[in-house]
Amino acid sequence: MNRMAPRKQQEIFDATVRLVAEKGYDGLTVEGVAERSGVNKTTIYRWWPSKAALLGAALVESDVLGFAAPDTGSLRGDLVALVEGVRRLLTQRPAADIAVAALAAAVRHPELDGHRFFADRFAREREIFERAAVRGELKESADPMLIVDLLAGAVWMRAVLRDLDVGDDFATEAVSAVLDGVRTR
Repeated sequence: MNRMAPRKQQEIFDATVRLVAEKGYDGLTVEGVAERSGVNKTTIYRWWPSKAALLGAALVESDVLGFAAPDTGSLRGDLVALVEGVRRLLTQRPAADIAVAALAAAVRHPELDGHRFFADRFAREREIFERAAVRGELKESADPMLIVDLLAGAVWMRAVLRDLDVGDDFATEAVSAVLDGVRTR
């Protein structure tokens, strides 16, 4: 079978995530994606057998939600850049609307396999910790997933669940709280 052109695939993914942001998962249809992306719905069904499969792929592959692990040369710098990326994702439109709607749908609809999104993202984030370990910046007992969850979870809590401003200093402050602690010595 021939591969779909990457540009066309991105148009389909873009249409998918934007439609889920506008209409929610229940309002997302393959027909709507076909119309918005200019692709025949039979072509979409050839590659993705359901809207759940399509949205699951779009969550991982969409340029709108794209992610590359930062490499600043230090663990602290990488984590600040990582948190800043999550902050932008969750506070700037259209990415914020897309991320919140799509990931909320993934939680309510297990057929979307939202775990794939987080597993893919964490596989890329792990590079930060591998480089930090090589540089001697990380205790062997450190749990990279816990660190990422504490930092990204803080952004989700503030920006999405509490609807509070996540200012420009938030990333630095959050990373300092995790890496340096909050107790006096």
